[in-house]
Amino acid sequence: AVLNGLFGGSAEDWIGRGTGVDDEGLARKRAAVETAVARLNGEKDPLEILRRVGGREIAAMVGLIIAARLQRVPVIIDGFVTTAAAAVVYAMDPSGLDHCLFAHVSAEAAHRRTLDLMEKSALLDFGMRLGEGSGAAVATGIVKAAAEMHSGMATFSDAGVASKDG
Repeated sequence: AVLNGLFGGSAEDWIGRGTGVDDEGLARKRAAVETAVARLNGEKDPLEILRRVGGREIAAMVGLIIAARLQRVPVIIDGFVTTAAAAVVYAMDPSGLDHCLFAHVSAEAAHRRTLDLMEKSALLDFGMRLGEGSGAAVATGIVKAAAEMHSGMATFSDAGVASKDG
């Protein structure tokens, strides 16, 4: 509902089977999102959308992402719901996610669509639906390895590489 409110389209664009929802469950999801988005009555303010159709857990994640930005702390976003929280920050100010990396993209089509709309890409794509934070755990190792490589890399001068001019 949050993503539908932020980016438009139909409820169908933003729902999926998750971890095995049957046809009846999918219909209930669709109806719930349609009902929630109808309550928005065209509202476009990201925080108002969050207030009206988001849960407290999404609001807490929005606050965390913003607080981390202000403190210059990097954030690894993992999962579809966490990406929905990041989308609220993005809708407020696209540069508000400049300190974030997206760990993985789930098998849910709406997750990939959200990343595409925000012009973000995930470090990993394992086709997972219920990752239980495993994307962030793997991505953290990749980020740490990249930071260590960068900080331990010799300069051209240290490595004795001749300049283009010499």
